[in-house]
Amino acid sequence: MSLEWKTTTIGELCSKVSSGGTPKSTNEKYYGGDIPWLNTKEINFNRIYDTEKHITQDGFENSAAKWVKKESVIVAMYGATAAKVAMNMVDLTTNQACCNLTIENRLANPKFIYYYLYSNYGRLLNLASGAAQQNLNSNLIKEFPISIPPLNVQNKIVNVLSTIDDKIEMNEKINKNLEQLLHTIFNHWFISFDKFKNVSFKESPLGDIPDGWNYGALRELLTLTKNPIKANKTNGLPYLPIDIIPMNSLGISELKSDKEANSSLITFNKNDILIGAMRVYFHRVVISPCSGVTRSTCFVLNPKQEHHLSYLLLLCNLDRTIQYAQNTSKGTTMPYAVWDNGLGDMDIIIPPEDILLDFHELVFPIIEKIRDSYLEINKLSKLRDTLLPKLMSGEIDVSKINCDLKFNICFKKILSKITKLLNFMKNAK
Repeated sequence: MSLEWKTTTIGELCSKVSSGGTPKSTNEKYYGGDIPWLNTKEINFNRIYDTEKHITQDGFENSAAKWVKKESVIVAMYGATAAKVAMNMVDLTTNQACCNLTIENRLANPKFIYYYLYSNYGRLLNLASGAAQQNLNSNLIKEFPISIPPLNVQNKIVNVLSTIDDKIEMNEKINKNLEQLLHTIFNHWFISFDKFKNVSFKESPLGDIPDGWNYGALRELLTLTKNPIKANKTNGLPYLPIDIIPMNSLGISELKSDKEANSSLITFNKNDILIGAMRVYFHRVVISPCSGVTRSTCFVLNPKQEHHLSYLLLLCNLDRTIQYAQNTSKGTTMPYAVWDNGLGDMDIIIPPEDILLDFHELVFPIIEKIRDSYLEINKLSKLRDTLLPKLMSGEIDVSKINCDLKFNICFKKILSKITKLLNFMKNAK
């Protein structure tokens, strides 16, 4: 570390340190307004652009909630998220379990403080006290020591790390838009049948469907595969725990080492459809990006024809499918889905093979783009997390790094694909 770095405390770099408050939850007039209100469960080493809940002016005035200036550093003090950190990119309010650090800009770059606390999460967590629940307090956070370089060096370090996070965020936004587009196209083809409005329809147990279409059970197009494997025989296959499959998403941005895998494992192949088979995980559905292993409490489903994949992946993400899994689940303490006499028997519409092929050829390139983008997010996250401690400790000299990092993003290709799909939908109406 350079002699230019100095040791101080987090509190010495702040112009303001505050917590928040929670409006009385039983008063409906306090919620549903336009004031962003942050709960600590939303803090996860991230940038906050919006909050799950919003409060009204009455709720703000009748609680200890306070406005927190944009680009403050927010530290969770209690419970499962204790010591995790976030940065708010909009003005907002928080609950009382947040320690909100407004950084004095002439002393420190707020993003540097964010990354420093991110890098020192373990040290900060060790300061938490309490047997039943891990707790921090504002004094512990204010007194937390920090080694900090001059502002110009802080800015260079921040530029390196922020550029990576910017790319991650951009990928996530693109993925979200593409996933919404896929669901819109699916609904256009197979829910509202707008694409086929000029054909004749016939009655079915699932409502009116186009002539030439059929209906049947999910198991007619999908096969449940069960390939058990011992934890010590995985031969380096990546491990996919069910709980890291994101909710309502078509891709995953993280895979674990097989060293973290334990008993009751099964294998899966690239392009299998994976569904969490315990009730708390029914809403986690994903296309596998590669071959790997997961827990046996996950359904590994293989389309009987390759061109069935796109239709079935989106079908399995429908609320109706998730609800069916819940309604046919077994057990009381920890309900689990079953395939035979369960989810596999769900009634579905079965379009003709040529329709399924056309749909697959249209949307599968987008599914692949989403999947590849999530894997790129994983690589970028690992790069950032590798650089983070080395940059924040001064081990890496930023003067030797190109701090004007640029990533080649294929915006034109993505926008071209979106434009073609939107034009297709417009012309189909």
